[in-house]
Amino acid sequence: MSAPSLRPHVLMMSEITVDGKLTLKRGASSKILMKHMAHETEILLHKTRAECDAIMVGSHTIAIDNSFLTVRLAPGKSPIRVIPSSMADIPLTANVLNRDARTVIAVSEQAPAEKVAALREKGVDVVVCGKTHIDLPELMAVLRRDYGVKKMMIEGGPTLNWHMLRHGLVDEIRLIHLPFIVGGEDTPSLVGGMHIESEDEMIRLRLLRHYLCGSNLVTEYAVSYGD
Repeated sequence: MSAPSLRPHVLMMSEITVDGKLTLKRGASSKILMKHMAHETEILLHKTRAECDAIMVGSHTIAIDNSFLTVRLAPGKSPIRVIPSSMADIPLTANVLNRDARTVIAVSEQAPAEKVAALREKGVDVVVCGKTHIDLPELMAVLRRDYGVKKMMIEGGPTLNWHMLRHGLVDEIRLIHLPFIVGGEDTPSLVGGMHIESEDEMIRLRLLRHYLCGSNLVTEYAVSYGD
């Protein structure tokens, strides 16, 4: 786990159903469930974005949701949008490539040069972090050192969430609880990745606070990593 002073303080924020799911089914946009969030909670989401220097989601989330990742429902500046994509697989029509906010695409050394060039022509920053896959600790250090990012939120899917937690890069988790059960063995949940083998590997959380925001329960946790 890298020292917090060498990387941004990271908040993972997500809406989640009672059975821990992020979407209706695999491949479905999370926007379907987000439509059922209370308006007060939507404002909380945008206020949190405005409080952060950067926001990160995975390229798979971009492909499905095509989010803008900007601040629209609260005062404040939109954060830097950070998208890790090892092979630079970002559709050139993606909303995160527009000029509404600064965007950083992180790629690996294996990313095709023509895709990298096409992204740069869209006016975004492309940084290389990792040989074949994104080196997330290195990316965090780059964001802190070169972009001055002190606080970042992630609104990622289960794969990005897992890798960030696995590397000990998440400091807090804020969950917006939706009063639904959607089921499905392969429906994406908050964290994917590999199974753990023992309880010693569990990532432990400490409840910081809980409150109602509109009609939604919100819970906030600190991540302990066995400290």
